[in-house]
Amino acid sequence: MSNPKELHENTRLDYKSYPIQVFHNVCSNASAKDCVLYLHWHEHFEIIYMRQGHAVFHIDTTPYPVQAGEVIIIPGGSLHVGYALEDGDVSFDCLVVNASLFNEFLHDPIHARYVAPFMEGRLRFPVKPAESQPACADCYPMLDEIIDELDSRRPAYQLIVKSKLYTLFVLLSRIFSPVQMAEKTVEPYFVNRDRYKQLIHRIESSIGEKLSVEDAAAQLGLNPFHFCKMFKRLTGRTFVDFVNLTRMNEAEKLLRERTWTITEISGIVGCSNPNYFTKLYKQYKGMTPSQARLN
Repeated sequence: MSNPKELHENTRLDYKSYPIQVFHNVCSNASAKDCVLYLHWHEHFEIIYMRQGHAVFHIDTTPYPVQAGEVIIIPGGSLHVGYALEDGDVSFDCLVVNASLFNEFLHDPIHARYVAPFMEGRLRFPVKPAESQPACADCYPMLDEIIDELDSRRPAYQLIVKSKLYTLFVLLSRIFSPVQMAEKTVEPYFVNRDRYKQLIHRIESSIGEKLSVEDAAAQLGLNPFHFCKMFKRLTGRTFVDFVNLTRMNEAEKLLRERTWTITEISGIVGCSNPNYFTKLYKQYKGMTPSQARLN
């Protein structure tokens, strides 16, 4: 369905390198029919873990009643809103994640077969997984571990969160892929998928190359508008965002492993202006290049 732009929520994810965030929602002394989650949509997946109370979440107009201990998965791009179903406290955790968190698996054939169809939107997990398959509830304690890591932010918590969340998606795909594959013929998602992969390899291997959207689109034989639309569907990021992240990842590695100056590293990763490089690095890594070098 077409989602009104005014309802789009630019959900803030702290670090673009690890686009995942947890939001704790508490509505004390809610009355039945009170709104506990305003109507909006965003491009990220959202997992809602109900902690207390009883509410109903409408996802693309379909109602899903949820009680404490239950989990729902909201696909990216879906309009959703929530209301209390009875008087009392309502609390729930929202785990928001962009599919681009798992971009490094794009070339992995096992990922492409089992997990990518869900990440790319060709297949969808049921909104209430455990209602469709009770065995899914066995995976929910993993969400507690993920949320605990996001809250406590112990050293390298991002890696723990990423690995556990990916494990969760793999386990869910084990449960639902065979059924959905049997019921639905999956057409090739991108006719130009291999050429997109070649472009991604070019970006990653020629890190300082000046590559415009027009140049990238020309490599695939597409007009820039269609190219940008398909690139974001494949990677979960805009072309410019993907290039910037790739460059900042390389800069992070060079800051850690080399003694070159920040200005030199800035030039190597394709940023001719060191001040802009510093701003960009902080945006993606949560600290300045100088701070990164001290850690």
